[in-house]
Amino acid sequence: MRFAVVLPWWGYALACGAAVILGWLAYARVPVKLTLGKRLGLSALRAFTLLLLIAILLRPVITVPPTAANNSLLPILVDVSRSMRLRDPSTPPPPQAESASLRAGADGPTRLERAQAMVKDLQAQLGKEYRLEILTFGETLAVTTDIDRVAATARRSDLSGAIADLAERHRNDRLAGVVVLSDGGDTAPMESGEGGAINAPIMTVGIGNAGAPRDREVVNLTAGEPLLPGASIDVSVSATSTGFGTEPVELRIRANGRPVEVRRLTPSTDGAPVHAVFTVSPAPDVPTVYTVQIPEATGEVAIENNSRSVLVPPQTGKRRLLVVEGAPGFEHTFLKRALSDDPGLEIDAVVRKGQNDDGRDTFYVQADPSRMAALSSGYPFKRSELFAYDGVIFGNIEADFFTKEQLELTNDFIAQRGGGLLVLGARSFDRQGLAGTALEQALPIDLTDRGSTITLASAQVPAVEPNTPALTVDGASHPATRLAVTPEENRQKWGSLPALASVAHVGGSRPGAQILAVALTAGGTPQPLIAAQRYGQGRSVAFAGEASWRWRMLRPATDTSYETIWRQLARWVTAGAQGPVTIGAMSPAVPGITDRISVVVRDEDFRPVANAEVAIEMTAPNGEKRQMPAVLSTPQDGRYSVAARFDQQGVHKIDAIAARGGTQIGRASRPVLVGGVDLEMTQPRLNESVLRRLAAESSGRYIRADQVRQLPSLLRESRAEAGTPETRDLWHNGWSLLAIVGLLAAEWVARRRVGLA
Repeated sequence: MRFAVVLPWWGYALACGAAVILGWLAYARVPVKLTLGKRLGLSALRAFTLLLLIAILLRPVITVPPTAANNSLLPILVDVSRSMRLRDPSTPPPPQAESASLRAGADGPTRLERAQAMVKDLQAQLGKEYRLEILTFGETLAVTTDIDRVAATARRSDLSGAIADLAERHRNDRLAGVVVLSDGGDTAPMESGEGGAINAPIMTVGIGNAGAPRDREVVNLTAGEPLLPGASIDVSVSATSTGFGTEPVELRIRANGRPVEVRRLTPSTDGAPVHAVFTVSPAPDVPTVYTVQIPEATGEVAIENNSRSVLVPPQTGKRRLLVVEGAPGFEHTFLKRALSDDPGLEIDAVVRKGQNDDGRDTFYVQADPSRMAALSSGYPFKRSELFAYDGVIFGNIEADFFTKEQLELTNDFIAQRGGGLLVLGARSFDRQGLAGTALEQALPIDLTDRGSTITLASAQVPAVEPNTPALTVDGASHPATRLAVTPEENRQKWGSLPALASVAHVGGSRPGAQILAVALTAGGTPQPLIAAQRYGQGRSVAFAGEASWRWRMLRPATDTSYETIWRQLARWVTAGAQGPVTIGAMSPAVPGITDRISVVVRDEDFRPVANAEVAIEMTAPNGEKRQMPAVLSTPQDGRYSVAARFDQQGVHKIDAIAARGGTQIGRASRPVLVGGVDLEMTQPRLNESVLRRLAAESSGRYIRADQVRQLPSLLRESRAEAGTPETRDLWHNGWSLLAIVGLLAAEWVARRRVGLA
């Protein structure tokens, strides 16, 4: 026992002494003469009454153990995502197992059936100790009253979302703990610390086989970037085959449902990944969906992961280029003609002709009339004038031609705007070139490093005519330098190009940059010819050769290698440029998911616009259209967003139009593939790491399904079971009142007996 009103020791002594003294003094002057014994008895009764009142005022309390466990709530979460309908054999069958035995292994209970049996056992074991609440989770968290009626139909498993929803649902309740029955799948990956959202230990029970199941899966699929209409790109595939030994894996690729190619690959060992690269030509004017599929094999634990799709967007719209040449000549003439004949490019050209009588440079400008004034001095000075382009080309122009402000503006054009820079010609690299300027870091080559080593695509380099081009290892497969379908054919085609007139001696590549092509000396020593890198939001390319027009003039008229090279370089370098209105990337993996459509709006200076009206139209695969207004979500970026539900599988088209004050700022379009991969069925084994992390973050425990009978004892040992000790007042009861009344009554009776009443 203790007092809630805390006093120093002398305070308690003073209170008790005062009660005794007051009790004695109460009978100091009375009309009846009292003997010493009678006065002591009456004073004692008065003193005891005062002491009891003082004790009540000091609030005597005791600490008792927490409320019994049956007053605590115990939620049990059951995973009902589609992966819970899989059946796990007790032991993985050998690769040589007969199909009959495989079918027998698949006749066991599903993961959900095992979870349902566990729930019934827990109800029997814990029902008298806890208030049990049975909930299911997949796409959402829901309460169920009949565990036998639930089905594993949820298209995804949002475990982290279920924990967050449970914490909100019981934010004012004391939980004895939380039990999670799941195979560990979480298609909305849990962030670190998610388990701490609930102030109770989470006991996770893993259901499924943690070992590698008998399964074949397409684990990764990527597509290259198409640069020219009808050009070929690479579709890279990775697949695994587990439980089938070294049996060949058949990969079938389709383009918008049309068969393209079939390959059979043999893994080195059971479970080892196999890789393949398909070279395809996507349609230039419509989205192309490439699907790679593995035929179903007997005994697979899941067939939903046997296919995966990737979307290649159409090549629409034009990319605007500004070409600045230091002097007229064959290089400029042939280059401008090659680029101008590309329907996907819009070219503005400025050629320095010479100087006038005042010693000022004069220029020959070919551009749209609305942009002529900005180019009259040779190069834009204003941000809005330069940012109107997607890329700029410097051809044989020295660094002194530009002002410091123009070079800084060009650096912002690449890094912030996402624009492209292509620098070519010996004069551009003469002496220090652009070294020491604001564009030094933007270039893919280090003009101060002359001793770099370059690896070619072929180790055998025969003696050739000086300045003959050759591809490096990177260039043999790079989309900007692709002239043929296979790397070997590509290397041979580049090697057959005529020699250049000369090659500027430049440095090696910067970290992260790539040397795509070199010019070989007579002895086969490589000098950098084409280098490329990504810089900020944009890209840059350096071309160190002179007289590349020879690749056109010295080849047959039917050979279009020259045009293809420069068009691909121009398209690659401008690929990072975005318009004033840009739709962000989305990844709605399965139908029925809700994702946010994000639109970034910028003005002519490419600065964020925070007062625009943004309208979004979404066209579903069946042609159904929906209009949605987007609201400002991030003023600092000019970002507008709206939540949209993608109900259908296939390609959705997103169109966005932004306006301000009734004037249109711009518009954008983006195709989005829904259902390209079934994330719920990827890697269908038991994912113990997710469940272990969730349990550890909440001071809970992870156990396997065969250890579920340990749950009652684990819950009793948990910190939540111990609870917080309770404090109870001793005076707050009828006995205190009876004691006071009894003492007062006894004193009254004693007073009457001595003649004081």
